Amino acid sequence: MKIVILDGFASNPGDLSWEELAAQGELTVYERTAAQEAAERIGDAEIVFLNKTPIRAETLERCPNVKMIGILATGYNIVDIAACKERGIPVCNVPGYSTMAVAQMTFALLLEMCQQVGQHSSAVFAGQWQNHADFCFWNTPLTELAGKTFGIVGYGAIGKAVGEIAKAFGMELLVTARREKPGHVSLEELLRRSDIVSLHCPQTAENLQMINAEALAMMKPGAILLNTARGGLIDEEAVAQALRSGHLAWYGADVVSREPIVPDHPLLTAPNCFLTPHIAWAPTQTRQRLHRIAAENLRAFLAGKPQNVVNP
Repeated sequence: MKIVILDGFASNPGDLSWEELAAQGELTVYERTAAQEAAERIGDAEIVFLNKTPIRAETLERCPNVKMIGILATGYNIVDIAACKERGIPVCNVPGYSTMAVAQMTFALLLEMCQQVGQHSSAVFAGQWQNHADFCFWNTPLTELAGKTFGIVGYGAIGKAVGEIAKAFGMELLVTARREKPGHVSLEELLRRSDIVSLHCPQTAENLQMINAEALAMMKPGAILLNTARGGLIDEEAVAQALRSGHLAWYGADVVSREPIVPDHPLLTAPNCFLTPHIAWAPTQTRQRLHRIAAENLRAFLAGKPQNVVNP
């Protein structure tokens, strides 16, 4: 059985092993594959794994041997799900592998805003502490989280994990989600009441740019916005304008709408903005878990009991 990984570098730049997948058949790993190269590289392989390389209907037409597609991620919008279902090809993703890592990144961004660890460490090494008249100093206002209202948009596994951490910091929770439950509030109420708003919902056609100029205007002056979900959930130009006006105190994100970020992106010149390059999922242990579950998906398929199928 032939197995092809189209863009292995994304989840394994060389620090992990592919041995669990290699044990299941003849494995070929490509570091990166452009969309137009996919069909040729898949060839007569039966199993295809990918992270962000698109698989379209025309690709499948040229690769009739494909029996299963494995996503080395949770999101699967890069694969033509309908075309796969029509051909009887199960598409298996890896849900839940990065829950705690994304929650960790959410608070890494928030704590950097509130404590300015990097800035103050740089100041110490620049000699500002040793030359100061007092036993300590700070060069920017610091923020205590206890007592703040923390609004979570999207209350799946990651949203719940973030909520538990927020409660541990002594914050009050507000939650809104697609499937309303007791205690949940509307998005409008959450925006109006929250000191911090954190996005943890999937990006869909319905919620594209849900945080736009109108939504930002509802938020408290001086509020903080966090986004470790998807860049398309916000109107990036509107967020940049809210930062420049001071209405929004901080914006922290691990994602943008187009990745890698473009040189003229409006947030690159906005004040009080922290951007990381989509690395919330990238801790070594998290990627090891991703590979382990992907291998389990393949073994389950070969045993005739496919799991984590997104197009049943």
